[in-house]
Amino acid sequence: MNISQNLLQEIHTFFPAEETDIRSYSPLKLAYLGDAVFEIIIRTMILEKTGGPVKNLHRRTSEIVNAASQASLILAIQDSLTEEEQRVFRQGRNAKTSSVAKHADIRDYRNATGLEALFGYLYMTGRSLRAVELLKFGLEQLHINI
Repeated sequence: MNISQNLLQEIHTFFPAEETDIRSYSPLKLAYLGDAVFEIIIRTMILEKTGGPVKNLHRRTSEIVNAASQASLILAIQDSLTEEEQRVFRQGRNAKTSSVAKHADIRDYRNATGLEALFGYLYMTGRSLRAVELLKFGLEQLHINI
């Protein structure tokens, strides 16, 4: 059992929730959660590998947790996604949003939203290990060292 599944179980132990079919969550809701999942993975890695004050940690995190970097990452891993993962990504990418990030073009923003939906989906289905594997593979493909 992976850590995120333990976290989900712990959350549900103290805050019981009715079991919900993952398909009932909109792609944008999965992206909302996936944004946090992606960021906590990156922040964990950076905290453990980057020295100096918190502003250094934040700067380094911001270099990776942004629409352009996330769009590059999903393009680097796209061929490695299962059919199910590709479906979730496409649903997130194609979801109609009412806003766009300040410093992102629309294509990057949509691809990043798709990546975040995928990470939210993997987390909610107890497969955060897969999210970490995909992130590691993508960072390697892009030659990004943390």
